[in-house]
Amino acid sequence: MANKLCFLLWVSFVGLLDLVYVEGLGVNWGTMASHQLPAKTVVQMLKDNGIQKVKLFDADDTTMKALAGSGIEVMVAIPNDQLATMTNYKKAKQWVSQNVSRYNFNGGVNIKYVAVGNEPFLSSYNNSFLDLTFPALQNIQNALNEAGIGDTIKATVPLNADVYNSPANNPVPSTGRFRSDISDLMTQIVQFLNKNSAPFTVNIYPFLSLYANEDFPLDYAFFDGANNPINDNGVSYTNVFDANFDTLVSALRVAGFGDMPILVGEVGWPTDGDKNANIPYAQRFYTGLLKKLAMNQGTPLRPGYIEVYLFGLIDEDAKSIAPGNFERHWGIFRYDGQPKFPMDFSGQGLNTFLVGAKNVQYLPQKWCVFNPNANDLSRLGDTINYACSNSDCTALGYGSSCNSLDAQGNASYAFNMYYQVKNQVPNSCNFEGLAMVTTQNASQGTCNFIIQIDSFSSSVRPSSVILLAFVTLVWFSLFL
Repeated sequence: MANKLCFLLWVSFVGLLDLVYVEGLGVNWGTMASHQLPAKTVVQMLKDNGIQKVKLFDADDTTMKALAGSGIEVMVAIPNDQLATMTNYKKAKQWVSQNVSRYNFNGGVNIKYVAVGNEPFLSSYNNSFLDLTFPALQNIQNALNEAGIGDTIKATVPLNADVYNSPANNPVPSTGRFRSDISDLMTQIVQFLNKNSAPFTVNIYPFLSLYANEDFPLDYAFFDGANNPINDNGVSYTNVFDANFDTLVSALRVAGFGDMPILVGEVGWPTDGDKNANIPYAQRFYTGLLKKLAMNQGTPLRPGYIEVYLFGLIDEDAKSIAPGNFERHWGIFRYDGQPKFPMDFSGQGLNTFLVGAKNVQYLPQKWCVFNPNANDLSRLGDTINYACSNSDCTALGYGSSCNSLDAQGNASYAFNMYYQVKNQVPNSCNFEGLAMVTTQNASQGTCNFIIQIDSFSSSVRPSSVILLAFVTLVWFSLFL
């Protein structure tokens, strides 16, 4: 009897733990994928995992409708290519009406922020958005205010951490300041955010510090202690996240707004596409981050609660790889909404798997692989390049999950990725006789040969409808 009682108490305790989540934890939901999960399926994933906040990169109607009634707090976004339009106040008012006010009703979408652009001051943009961002921010917030919702919905600008730095001769957090070329502009933006009680939003990526610098100390990218902490006037920094965050705090102090709320819009670790982008490192990073957030540790200059959005929710195989092959592998879930590794949203060391997407429909269990009976291999390289340029072969890169394949294995992987992107259409697995279809799983070791989501069964999107209509029209013109 005593044993039974102990077991029941243990079950009850575990059940309670399942309901515990890091306070205010959010995720970034990007949709740059060749085959997207239905929006309603993703929203259910968010709810099943206790995720309370989501940051979007647009204001897509399908996504917004799926979020309606969920109670999930939402940050909608205006992409960079729309910033110029938003410098016109009439256009900004129209945007707010169509993408915010429209959903602002009881049982609608719980919108809290509008992201005006996405890292618009990146050095790589060559000042393309320098004169557009602040006017767009002003117009959107003023439009929110005029619509009577500015008290509860705030406009902000998600900025990359490269908008601030410390001098090269004293690179410590306490000497942080805004980048000299945009210092005056940043001060104006901060003043406006403060006037409207809006937060400063920053994206911090310890992985990118490691990626950009071969000499960067590996342990300093994580939260479990560095061998050589940075000493800043007696303050010890054992990880780059804290140091980066406090560099921003110092920059805000110099600007006269040291107490401004800071929201971490993006932070995460990719799982493929680079020698340091792998599941063990990602799991190590998230374990430390979530534990830190659960304890409300904050940073030396800003102790306490930090609002954080993990980047990202689901892998996106159509993202640009200009920054690196890892760009398509930031998700804590795979392309099909299944968890990649155990992850504890409570930050209490439970190490349990997240709840994956439900009722996902896949294409048939067929793979496209290299044909061992092929005679003419003279065009093999060209066909691999063609397949990879029209699909996602980032896992083949140096240090990645499929890096150990031989030449035929590389061909098989490339052919299969193309075949899956093309929805297994028969003529997409030919490649001048170099490829063939098989029903045997072609995966090798750590290299997963995927079966793609069946987009037609899961969700018929507008693009799919247009394609279907076009194919039907061609069929009728040819045969009737």
